[in-house]
Amino acid sequence: MPFADQPVRRVAAAEGIRPSGRWPHTIPAIRQLLTDGLDLDAGVTFLVGENGAGKSTLVEAIAIAFGLSPEGGSTGARLTTRATESSLADDLQLTRGVGAKRAGFFLRAETMHGFYTYLEQNPGTRNEPAFHEMSHGESFLNLISDRFTRQGFYCLDEPESALSFSSSLAVIGVLNQLAEHGSQVLCATHSPVISALPGATILEVGEWGIRRTTWDELELVQNWKAYLQGPQRYLRHIV
Repeated sequence: MPFADQPVRRVAAAEGIRPSGRWPHTIPAIRQLLTDGLDLDAGVTFLVGENGAGKSTLVEAIAIAFGLSPEGGSTGARLTTRATESSLADDLQLTRGVGAKRAGFFLRAETMHGFYTYLEQNPGTRNEPAFHEMSHGESFLNLISDRFTRQGFYCLDEPESALSFSSSLAVIGVLNQLAEHGSQVLCATHSPVISALPGATILEVGEWGIRRTTWDELELVQNWKAYLQGPQRYLRHIV
């Protein structure tokens, strides 16, 4: 349920915007958002779905519309290399909470290497961890621990790409702490581990659009359970 003081209460089409026949409006989840709007709950919300279902496009556009850097970072980051983001952010209008914090961070897995370089080339007053000297997973965990501290709006796009099982559990702990201290989190994920966070809202995106569901009912979870119970049923068709 949305609260009055959360950073983003609702995402909808901007005035005068209607779904069109151009990408990404043709993606069912995005078409539904532009038609009906989407109320975001307080705490942690996961977007889960197959590749191409639109979850990353949604998180990216909402992050940009909030004022976060499209290539990752906070509202103060100005990293720009090669623009690959869609124009969807320009089509959105966010309803913000009254008196809500404006702080936030966008962790975009595919651009984090460039973000680390940006931090090295634009040093601030704080002592930054040497992210490039860490493993991929270690740098993600250090970044989350170092940056996800203020109350605000946190967007993550497939953070599990760098994380082991134990590291994924550590991220669950960070997300839970953020929610307990009044922050709002929007995370696109393929991870049945991360999406199992108790109390989180789960939105499954696919050819149906966007639907609320539970962890047990996710196609992702059902597929992983079936695979782990008998991987040869799947592998015999491809190996």
